[in-house]
Amino acid sequence: MKRSALAVSILFFALTYVAAAQQVTVDCSKGQSLNQALAKLNPQIPNTVSVNGTCTEFVRVSGFHNLVLKALPGATLAQPSTGGGSLFNATLYIEASQSVVVEGFAFDGSAGTFSNIGIGHGSSDIRLRSLDIQGGSGSISVFENSQASIAYVHVHDTGYASLQIYDSSDVHVEHCLFDDTTNGQNQWHVGIALGAAHVTMYGTTIRNMQQGISGGADSIVDLVVFNTYYAATGSTDVVIDNSGGFNFDGVAVTGGSLNIYNAKLVITKSGQSWGGTTAGVLLDEGASMVADSGYLSITSSQGQGVVAMNNSHATLFGATITSGIHGGLVAINNSSIDLSISNSLLSTIGGNSVDLFCDPDSKITGTANISGTPTAQCSNLLSTETVALP
Repeated sequence: MKRSALAVSILFFALTYVAAAQQVTVDCSKGQSLNQALAKLNPQIPNTVSVNGTCTEFVRVSGFHNLVLKALPGATLAQPSTGGGSLFNATLYIEASQSVVVEGFAFDGSAGTFSNIGIGHGSSDIRLRSLDIQGGSGSISVFENSQASIAYVHVHDTGYASLQIYDSSDVHVEHCLFDDTTNGQNQWHVGIALGAAHVTMYGTTIRNMQQGISGGADSIVDLVVFNTYYAATGSTDVVIDNSGGFNFDGVAVTGGSLNIYNAKLVITKSGQSWGGTTAGVLLDEGASMVADSGYLSITSSQGQGVVAMNNSHATLFGATITSGIHGGLVAINNSSIDLSISNSLLSTIGGNSVDLFCDPDSKITGTANISGTPTAQCSNLLSTETVALP
């Protein structure tokens, strides 16, 4: 008898679990609220919420596990013009949650002053899919040791940064477009901004930003093809396109690292015509870069090509840095740039105003691994990568 009662109890619990996990539809065009629907769900079990219409509210997803927010055709999350409060907020704020998928929505932040999406408080496995995001003070913010995957997301014309990653957070980016069509007016725009955080990316374009990627101290930018979520079809390049002429740096890393593995970094028309330290890649304050075999291309730079300054270092394998109106490789203030070789692939450094430039405290090594005869203004050139070793 006791065993039968136990079996009935287990069956009842299973049926209750399945019933609680059924799909919910929210129709904001009929005055329904996504926040109110979420408040009625058990956040500890799988739930799917389909959304119709335009929901103008600050939506909070707190403490959910295995939640799917799915847009029906045309569904939009719009930021209210008032009511955000004085603390951090976003049109969609995901906190302390795991395994949340947000798919298919348009985000309209034009009426408000907050980010469109915030992911924080140790959230993990947050997947943003097929979103169109426009307006607002910022787009996607990931912070406080959170983890997210972003794929097939178009972010355009938002304030400051399309994607911000802070506080030891980790983000995967693939098949995305971050662009600005406002001609850079009255705003400093950054494609991806990192502070003490990590981003892995491929197959993404960043267009017409003042800085394509900006990494602060202890930040890591890895360009590598990964197929955890989708097959790596089509171009896997990370393209920083500056055809509008607003760019100062394609990638600027201060005290962090840029690692270009098997996803090519293609930077065009970076920097400003007055030169200075505007560049395709700017390494500062002990930053480092490794660009693997043929995976770095900087062409037609309006500023410098690669600048390593203030005790920074770059190692290039078969890089292409051509047709810049200032320096190609620039090493200053106790910095170094090494031209290495892999699979017999030489670097192409040519057609710049001066191809190799360094000050008396810096050096460029491995010049024998450059094809042709680059022009140079550098007293510390070394044809090999090291001096003769014992």
